[in-house]
Amino acid sequence: MKNLYLKIAANEGDISEFVLATVIKSVGSTPQKPGASALFDRKGLVAGTIGGGVLEARIQEKAISLAGSSKPVISHYHLDSKSDKGEDAWCGGRITVLIDPYLSAHSEVFERIKESIENGIKGVLVTVVTNVSEPEVKVSRYWFSGNKRTDVPDDLYAEIHEDIERLTESSDPFAFEIIEKPSAEGMESGSIIILEPLKPLPCLVIAGAGHIGKVVAHLGKLLDFYVTVIDDRHEYANKENIPDADQIITDNVSDAIRKIRKTCDTYIVIVTRGHKDDASALRACICDEVAYIGMIGSKNKIALMRSEFLKNGWATAEQWERINAPIGLPINSRTVEEIAVSIAAQLVEVRNKKTR
Repeated sequence: MKNLYLKIAANEGDISEFVLATVIKSVGSTPQKPGASALFDRKGLVAGTIGGGVLEARIQEKAISLAGSSKPVISHYHLDSKSDKGEDAWCGGRITVLIDPYLSAHSEVFERIKESIENGIKGVLVTVVTNVSEPEVKVSRYWFSGNKRTDVPDDLYAEIHEDIERLTESSDPFAFEIIEKPSAEGMESGSIIILEPLKPLPCLVIAGAGHIGKVVAHLGKLLDFYVTVIDDRHEYANKENIPDADQIITDNVSDAIRKIRKTCDTYIVIVTRGHKDDASALRACICDEVAYIGMIGSKNKIALMRSEFLKNGWATAEQWERINAPIGLPINSRTVEEIAVSIAAQLVEVRNKKTR
């Protein structure tokens, strides 16, 4: 899911300075498509992107001018490819953006989103925008998770509940739909309903807080994983050493891996300090139905470990074939950073194949 909504809810209740910009329509070549969002405050970009460059700069300028107000607007941008003003190249398309500075009106909705996601519950954020042809629009937001639809009008629920159910089950990480509703006077003064499915981030479990584990944690956070790092060494398994981890567990690695909650959206990277610890960590998860297991090591080490696992009945040949070992994409990596990049790239490859 987009972490923008968690950032909103995590801002200690004070979200009056935040402005949320969301692309709701695009025609032709544009840097981003409907569903792309960015969060701004009076200082500029906080998180997300609308595409960068000139377009994002102009949206940021508009967002800053609206910060602290209660006046959401819909802004239209024509990305003229013939612009000769010395700015970045424009794409030539057209893009429509909802810019909402009045997020405090929906603080309870963002809190419900945060609560649901932290409890592993997916849902759909529904944003209703009315008076779309006016300089200022009205925005209402609702959160659907499970069977809960607090304060949702019955007529709205009747209209979209089938779409909600379908999107909740969607595996597309970029799913985003808009329903246009004309009023009695025509489309110009009608409304739109935005449906955006949100779900917990895929969990990246890193066994080993050494040099490689530290860099993989950093990259995993940038790539929208919920990052857990496990190590039995306090001098490594701490927030100062691994600042990007969402969770740090200082415990026996194999015991911690057995205890941790694992789902089909869990990715396990084994990069401990030695062959013995790697083997113990792998034994703790090789039978679990997870999205990915990868283990560092030379081809010779992997072959010996495979023989040991099959001989002792710790895994079947089929289970072993699911292991990515040696870990990472083959990019001839040598340094710690290059190895971490190869691992991160493989995580993205597996995640994208899984979701599509």
